Amino acid sequence: MKRTRIAFLLISCLCISLCSAAQARITDPYLLLHAESDDPLYTTYTASMDRARLYSDKGYKLDHYTGCLPHHYHSDHSGDMFCLWKINDVVVKNLNEYCQKPVITASFPDMAILEYEPWEGIHVQETFLVYNSGIALVDMFIENKSNIPHTIALYPVILFDKDSLDIRSYNETNGTYFLRHRETHKRLISDLYGGGRYPRYWQDILTTNVSPRSHGGYIGNMDDFYTIIKTDFYSDDRRDSLNLLDEGFVRFVSLHAGFELSPGGQKNIRYIRGMQDEEMDEDAFLKEIEVVKHIRVQPFIDQNIRLFSSIPRISFQDKDDKLVYLSAFNLARGCMLPPAGKTKHNFYVFSREPLWGWGHGHQVLHESLSMLAYAYLDPISAQGSQRVYMEQQRADGLIAYRHGPRGAQTYPHKGMATTSAPFYSWINREIYSVSKDKDFLEDAYASGKKYATWLEKNRDRDQDGLYEWGPYGIIENVRDWYNAVFQVSAERYLDVDKEDISDELECLDLSLMVVNEMRSLSFMAGELGKIEEATRWEKKADALSIRINEVMWDDSSGFFYHVDKNDHSFRFMTRNLKRQEIIGFLPLWAKAVDPGRADTLVATLTNTDKFWRKYGVPTLSAKDPWYSPYVDYCCKWNGPVWLLWDYMVFRGLINYGYDDLALELSNKMLLAVKTQLSKNHNFWESYSPDNDVLNCPSNYIWDTIMARLLIDREKIANKPTQ
Repeated sequence: MKRTRIAFLLISCLCISLCSAAQARITDPYLLLHAESDDPLYTTYTASMDRARLYSDKGYKLDHYTGCLPHHYHSDHSGDMFCLWKINDVVVKNLNEYCQKPVITASFPDMAILEYEPWEGIHVQETFLVYNSGIALVDMFIENKSNIPHTIALYPVILFDKDSLDIRSYNETNGTYFLRHRETHKRLISDLYGGGRYPRYWQDILTTNVSPRSHGGYIGNMDDFYTIIKTDFYSDDRRDSLNLLDEGFVRFVSLHAGFELSPGGQKNIRYIRGMQDEEMDEDAFLKEIEVVKHIRVQPFIDQNIRLFSSIPRISFQDKDDKLVYLSAFNLARGCMLPPAGKTKHNFYVFSREPLWGWGHGHQVLHESLSMLAYAYLDPISAQGSQRVYMEQQRADGLIAYRHGPRGAQTYPHKGMATTSAPFYSWINREIYSVSKDKDFLEDAYASGKKYATWLEKNRDRDQDGLYEWGPYGIIENVRDWYNAVFQVSAERYLDVDKEDISDELECLDLSLMVVNEMRSLSFMAGELGKIEEATRWEKKADALSIRINEVMWDDSSGFFYHVDKNDHSFRFMTRNLKRQEIIGFLPLWAKAVDPGRADTLVATLTNTDKFWRKYGVPTLSAKDPWYSPYVDYCCKWNGPVWLLWDYMVFRGLINYGYDDLALELSNKMLLAVKTQLSKNHNFWESYSPDNDVLNCPSNYIWDTIMARLLIDREKIANKPTQ
């Protein structure tokens, strides 16, 4: 095959394979589903970690719910793949025309199994598999369950939203289309980082291992294509052929295959799409596609069944809760990638599909809270993710803001390196509670001690026993923009030094995170038999808790707040710091408050005019003048619900015996997630506390915490009664 001269190469291969009949089997009944289009199931799929790569990586979202379209697999920036049916000369174009719409019977991180009937008696079991970062296949087991024969024509399609697909040539000998398209590096929130080897120019290939009846490329839409494949029965020039186009810009391309299916007859039809850039070995990739044409899908199903064998088998009363549970694990695993670059351990990105700029920049500690859930699916992999931090930890103990294949990313500002919200030892403790791996615990404890020492030296610079965020606090403190305390004005500006004052305050959130780190280190030391060290860490945590209560508690409002770094007042210059945020409840999570004050906090928490909202606990009290329930952008902390922070409130309620309220909060969080998964089958960066319309980054890894929430709910339900 002649090599393309474009700068980057994507191979997108579509192959139809007439194989021996072989239905997919799910041998674990717990993993069998019956998810219809409006059930709360996450339907985005990415290559398994062992077959994935960081760059040129493509995931797909299954849309089985938009009635005016065929069910299809959408890849961000790379178009859609799907198949149209023509049965007995009748075209079945979209979901609303199916005799039985798709039902998902199994869903894993890299694959889905569906059943549907495009025509009465024509039953299809469809297995979609993202084989690797460059190849995806659709395998259809088709069975005629009627008592009459049927003539079936299939039209696999690759569709783009513009006439941007350039047909280079068509090879009659092997039925192969050669195509090309271009992709922008512009992504949601931020562009793909400059040093990344993300392709711009891609070549697509459409091929088949049988002789297609015809092939074609078109600039119209699916309504036009219907007219083309549904030829006029009375026309003198009636022909059953596509336009055989061999060059030019089009919106979509299609192959055309067909067969007769007698009563009881069965067929396996497979089409494949692949992607690869020019920097990779093209010949090896084409050989791999040839293998995938005939590969059995059952071993990949069995691999997923083994992967899920370790998760707690919760007996859900509500089927929808189980769908959320399995979906959350799929989200986590779908974000994991194998070792690359400067790390020898697996790592994650915030989202693989859609791929967005800031979220593809490797690991950050607050996103790593997703490991609290992921550890139940694959504890070894969760430990590996945390070992990325260990191997790249600076000699002085710093864990930088980001870690991964690019190494430590410290984002220095005003001569000082940036860290992240210190959840490090808590995560390690929680992973160990699942894995029981003492070697991991030993390494994690040694690393955690170094990091805690760094925090004491560098985030309590005035050595008054309370902690301040670093000078690049706007990213270090996690809570981004639209923050009622740290941000000077209600509008969003980009001047960090003028718009963020978190390094000029004694910060409640950071101080409580350090308390929790110390308590976690105490536990870890105890597990390792280091009793004196365990006692010392616990005493340090208690002393810091006392200091927080002395300085940051306000009797008049019964709440915790940040204070001015210089005079420890609740004012910074002319600004009142007594703004009630979700972090005021973190003393419950860190076990840093006495029962009396805990009762006072809970009274504020359950005030429906402030925090006890329909979809969870908002980041800012609804009584605050800056409060907004609208999720119209990323990174907002003036009202939206962030599930990880709500989970910390949930854990705090359990710490102080408020199990019933914890369950009530979990129901609110589940309602938020189920509402979105039912509507659009996405997880989201944040959720509105009051409504169900969202515009923010989708499929955000830290929503994985929902699986852990459901595990903890089960533990509450199984507590022995007093």
